[in-house]
Amino acid sequence: MATTYETLLFEVQDKTATITVNRPDKLNALNPTVIRELTRAVYEVSNSDAGAAIVTGAGDKAFVAGADIAAMSKMSTTEAKAFSDAGHRLAWHIEQSAVPFIAAVNGFALGGGTELALACDFIYASEKARFGQPEVNLGLMPGFGGTQRLARRIGIGRARELVYTGDLVNADESLRIGLINRVVPPGELMVAAREVAAKISSKAPVAIARCKRVMALGADTDLATACELEASAFHGLFGTEDAREGTRAFLEKRAPKFEGR
Repeated sequence: MATTYETLLFEVQDKTATITVNRPDKLNALNPTVIRELTRAVYEVSNSDAGAAIVTGAGDKAFVAGADIAAMSKMSTTEAKAFSDAGHRLAWHIEQSAVPFIAAVNGFALGGGTELALACDFIYASEKARFGQPEVNLGLMPGFGGTQRLARRIGIGRARELVYTGDLVNADESLRIGLINRVVPPGELMVAAREVAAKISSKAPVAIARCKRVMALGADTDLATACELEASAFHGLFGTEDAREGTRAFLEKRAPKFEGR
């Protein structure tokens, strides 16, 4: 039976999962309930037949406009720690999932919205998208990994500038600095995201999962160790049915039929 969500829309169709933060009246802001449900949805994706997942926001104004400031304003330090821990767990589950996650950013992605997008494997954005870590304007700082993932994505110098100033960047500038992968007209965003998700889903699931794992681990280690990780994962794939099917299909000049084994 499909899971019922209070703050999300969730579906898996043609091996593509779509998770939509569904609080358009609040610009899809993150509160503890949204974080908890997103984590559950990531778990559901990881245990489905989805070959790729898209994360987006409801409406045409915001992907996720940040954390829910009204909710945060009432938090004690203990509650704030629990909120931050929950956000970090969500990002960790996205990164640890064998399924690639694509952020489809349709509007504002501020604070926790940028952090949610950064936890995904890559980001497609509407021309209307805006990114930023404006927490310093509230006397706060990023709490869901923004100080770390943003620097890894765009370099420490640019990340410091955005975090210290709280400035926002538009879609074109985000593409220029390497924060996002692609900019498309608003009406074409989900089409573009679904097209790339379908392409990924057509590949061998075990190979995709190994690629994701090795690239994530290798990014935080030295080159020699990272190449050892790659070599180990590479030769391990030769024992899979998908590798045998893929090479056989190539030689037989036909499309492969991967089973994820």
